[in-house]
Amino acid sequence: MDDVLDELHWRGLVAQTTDEEALRKALAEGPITAYCGFDPTAPSLHFGHLLQLIVLRHLQRAGHRVICLVGGSTGLIGDPRPTSERVLKSKEQTAEWVGRIQQQVRPFLDFDGNNPATMVNNLDWTAPISAIDFLRDLGKHFRVNAMLRKDAVAARLESQDGISYTEFSYQILQALDFLELFRTRGCTLQTGGQDQWGNLTAGVELIHKVEGAQAHLLTTPLMTDAAGRKLGKSEGNAVWLDGEMTSPYAFYQYWINAEDDLVVRLLKAFTDRSREEIDQLAHEVETEPFKRRAQRTLAADITSLVHGPEATEAVQAASEALFGKGDPAVLDVRTLRDATSELPGAPVPVGTPLVEALVAVGLADSRGAARRLLAEGGVSVNNVKVAKDTGADTVLDEGSFLHGQVALLRRGRKSLAAARHPDLAS
Repeated sequence: MDDVLDELHWRGLVAQTTDEEALRKALAEGPITAYCGFDPTAPSLHFGHLLQLIVLRHLQRAGHRVICLVGGSTGLIGDPRPTSERVLKSKEQTAEWVGRIQQQVRPFLDFDGNNPATMVNNLDWTAPISAIDFLRDLGKHFRVNAMLRKDAVAARLESQDGISYTEFSYQILQALDFLELFRTRGCTLQTGGQDQWGNLTAGVELIHKVEGAQAHLLTTPLMTDAAGRKLGKSEGNAVWLDGEMTSPYAFYQYWINAEDDLVVRLLKAFTDRSREEIDQLAHEVETEPFKRRAQRTLAADITSLVHGPEATEAVQAASEALFGKGDPAVLDVRTLRDATSELPGAPVPVGTPLVEALVAVGLADSRGAARRLLAEGGVSVNNVKVAKDTGADTVLDEGSFLHGQVALLRRGRKSLAAARHPDLAS
């Protein structure tokens, strides 16, 4: 069981620990119980949470007991951001998001085997506590000067808006979670992101003060690119685990576009690939980077983990189709929609001559230029090359629009655009 810490280190999943020697000893003597908390501040988890779920997977596979906490109470408060106060969500909204996230995390952990994971909601033990009990039984163990030194709190105190008492108290609530799980489930390890260190240490300190016992922390590093920019954003938006918020196609494309100098680190952190497999992929990045096999392996593995193998096969087929190597007609309607949503294009009514459609979607500057392209055999519709002698007479009929939605028009090998059915083009 102690090998799991070495594995986490090799995979780049350890940023900080409270006492690594003591943690290593506890893991070796295990099994121990570990938990990670997820606050429902949105209807879905995102890229950053995935790393925490993977750490729990490693711990569970090594034989340790794991607890997944979805914060029905802490989600009502929100952990302090360094920049500004959170907008509080209603109790009803938060409860709905708790349920969604509880379902979302289930595929990542084993809740049914010989060593099943446990799901808990901190609202269960926080809601019955009165304000007086909260202040007397918990508040007395916290020193304001120490709370003020927490990174997020300190940053907010220097801002123009400061910090409310609500968010200032968040670290007490999170500390209560660790204490409760220590008392009721023997939990001695909490995991989380490196940027949560201040909140995490509050729980260790509370357990020590109240129970006179030692507990442990393990944080994961912030994932950044070569320029130091935080990963997990696509077009400025979060990369969500919910397929309705970030489509499986967009999710796959995010990973397949990983930089060469980053992809090996991502393979270690986010996949189950062995050291030998990753060493081989790292070698190929150095010797044959143009093949991008490491990126394709990374994208396929993570998309399968989050969305399932069938979704991965669908988005791979869509990628091939967009590169002109597959039949777009075999794509399901959702994958087709997701794959073509960012393509340049325009609404094109059924019955439009192909000459006019090429101009409408921007693949030709004029009808004359479109006719020349067709005469040279340089145009395809849905990856089927248009004949030179009949191209100028071709019309986009109802059958040209895949699933009644879009016709893929290609000029040459690389220029692709979407002729969208007017009823669906908005």
